[in-house]
Amino acid sequence: MMKQFTLKALLGLALLASVACNDNAKKDAEVSEEKEVAERSDASTVYSVDTQKSVINWKGQKPTGTHTGTVQLKSGELTAVDRNIESGSFVMDMNTITVTDLDGDMKANLEAHLKGTDEDKKEDFFDVGQYPTATFELTGVSGENGNLTVSGNLTIKDVTQNIEFPATVSFPGDEIFLKSETFTIDRTNWNINFKSKSAFDNLQDNFINDDIELVIELHGSK
Repeated sequence: MMKQFTLKALLGLALLASVACNDNAKKDAEVSEEKEVAERSDASTVYSVDTQKSVINWKGQKPTGTHTGTVQLKSGELTAVDRNIESGSFVMDMNTITVTDLDGDMKANLEAHLKGTDEDKKEDFFDVGQYPTATFELTGVSGENGNLTVSGNLTIKDVTQNIEFPATVSFPGDEIFLKSETFTIDRTNWNINFKSKSAFDNLQDNFINDDIELVIELHGSK
């Protein structure tokens, strides 16, 4: 009996450690005021972002569950000198907000709510009628051996904040591939306050987490 108890206890500790490691893998983006945008030099190589391959993955949570989805890019470019990223920017097409964990009417209804295509709910989230795009402009890169810290001005609904997050970069052939680690942003920093406990009182369990998990994946070619 003692051996069985010890084994169960060890398995339980291993499970808790695994959960803790997964939670630690999610990093809060460093947020600060808007900064000066990095400029490219004459010596830089320009990589045009492939909008078919590149994607922003997102995850939002609330007490009753989790939703996941994607946002496609409208345009973008990265520049590099000797395979060191120098500057870059991309534009997100907010009309492409997609929910990937639902089907049918539930999927369509949540996508419409996020986009704000319902007149009564257009200001709850992204109001794509008034703000059809969001942008990211690179302000700095540090790191080596492909392991980077990327900072840039993220503009959503005409609000700009500088964010900093970890990423990896590689240069396969004539292409560039940049992928962030999973990181979180606090949506209220961009005035997206719908059902936020930090913005409204007495929500009890009827709230949506402020943090949105993001993974940025950029594919580019010369």
